[in-house]
Amino acid sequence: MASSAEVVQPASELQPAAAPPLTPAWGGAGMAPVGPSLTPVSPWGRVSPAAPQSAPPKSFHELMSEDLAKDLQQKETQAYHLSLLNEEEDYSDFIKPQEEVANDLYLAQVLQYEYDREYDEQVNREEKLFNGNSKVSVSFNKFKICPSWYGPDSDDEPREIDDENRAIDSFEAREREDPVIPACGYIKHGDKMVTKHDLAISGRKNAARIMNLPPGINTGDGGGFDMKLSNKVYNKLCRSAMSDLRRKNRVHDKVEKATSEMALDPKTRLLIFKMLNNAVLEALNGIVSSGKEAVVFHAQGGEMDDGPLPEDCAVKVFKTTLTDFKTRERYIREDYRFKDRISKSNSQKLIRLWAEKEYHNLRRLHRAGIPSPKPVLIKKHILVMSFIGADHMPAPKLKEARLSKAELCVAYEQVVETMVKMFHGCHLVHADLSEYNILWFEEKCWFIDLGQAVEPTHPHALHFLHRDCTNIIRFFQSKGVPELPSPLKLFEQVSGISLPGPEDAAHRMIEEYETHQELWREGMNNLSDQFEFLWQEIQAEERQCKGLKKEDDDDEEEELEEELLKGTGGI
Repeated sequence: MASSAEVVQPASELQPAAAPPLTPAWGGAGMAPVGPSLTPVSPWGRVSPAAPQSAPPKSFHELMSEDLAKDLQQKETQAYHLSLLNEEEDYSDFIKPQEEVANDLYLAQVLQYEYDREYDEQVNREEKLFNGNSKVSVSFNKFKICPSWYGPDSDDEPREIDDENRAIDSFEAREREDPVIPACGYIKHGDKMVTKHDLAISGRKNAARIMNLPPGINTGDGGGFDMKLSNKVYNKLCRSAMSDLRRKNRVHDKVEKATSEMALDPKTRLLIFKMLNNAVLEALNGIVSSGKEAVVFHAQGGEMDDGPLPEDCAVKVFKTTLTDFKTRERYIREDYRFKDRISKSNSQKLIRLWAEKEYHNLRRLHRAGIPSPKPVLIKKHILVMSFIGADHMPAPKLKEARLSKAELCVAYEQVVETMVKMFHGCHLVHADLSEYNILWFEEKCWFIDLGQAVEPTHPHALHFLHRDCTNIIRFFQSKGVPELPSPLKLFEQVSGISLPGPEDAAHRMIEEYETHQELWREGMNNLSDQFEFLWQEIQAEERQCKGLKKEDDDDEEEELEEELLKGTGGI
């Protein structure tokens, strides 16, 4: 076939033999001759087509070889396809079982999710920082890796899509159903007009607000049903919750200001710090004992203007507010030394009076030679006295002491003798005597805790004495001490008052005796006793006037200390 660039001309007899056409080496129209020339002599000459070249004839042997080759090629092709379909090779060396890599793959996916989520959180923070308070915000969502619904436990559909349409409780379900009241205060919902004062909607809103009250209010599962509360009930519950919260705050303030069982309040720490700073005490050690009314510490004594203090001292700190002993007024009101100084409105002053009362009672016992702690110093509700014990260890209580039968008999005789001395020599009744308020040290019975002690003129002094006798007889009977009298006989032995009658009628006889004031008449038979009594009353009045003036000075000093604590933030 001639190239498109060639011009077809008619052949002529005068034209020479055609030269072979030219074909380029790269397969296009070119100049390489490949056959007889078709170029005519005249441009209008006709080109006669070249005679076709016939292929040489094939032999029978060649035809048979071609058929055999085609047949073999077809068989090989079929065999190859069959081998591909039936071939089963072992790839266990290259691929591990799915069970072995399932957990590792899951862990890897979870870790990758965590990394992606942390990266997205960082992008969120950068987005907030970039936007700031601008009204037009720029979204960084295209920089995030995880979709909003993606998670390690997600299925084909995101789980959050269903959570968005699920109500948590009845409040949320009703909130979606109830209409949103606009600013005008009413809206048409269905066939009726709904206002912001609708009882159903208002009741549900009040019930939802109840769930936000403080944890102390037991509301129950309010969202489990369609709960409604009227405005009156809701307001009453709110007032009750607020009053309860204020009460708890007041109690919390008292706890912070009070002397607790194992700690000291700031005021007490300041008083002890002053004692240490003034060298009254060298050091304050650990707690020796803790009771219903006070905490006792061991301390090393220093020096005062009157002279050196004992080497071992006991510092008794009376509890100011957190106390289990709430009947102090019963023991102190009828005491002529303190009855005009009692103030119900100020519990701090009552604690000071209680400490002062124990200080004076200990001084009476010490002057009478009764084994008891020696009072050294009193400062408000802190009492410093001598320490009963050795090597910084307190003496054991009579309840805890291991005594033989002979020592128990000696202890009983000492207790009875001390009770008689207290009643007639010190004019005191312990009023809380038991095996817990008696120490056994150096083969002697030491009386402690004299804060409750009252004088025989107290209206309930004889009742207290009979109770002390009952406690003493009961304890020594439990220890097996022989030949013990009855509590009424011991009462008569200590007080010297004869009450004829059985033990069961002791309370009635004591009450009748106190009613007729027989104790007062028998105690004041002679003029010397009357003069001594009147002289003590005059001295008590003078001490009372001095004490009132001292209390005023202490109050002023306390106000200055409080201002100092507020300025320095406490110790």
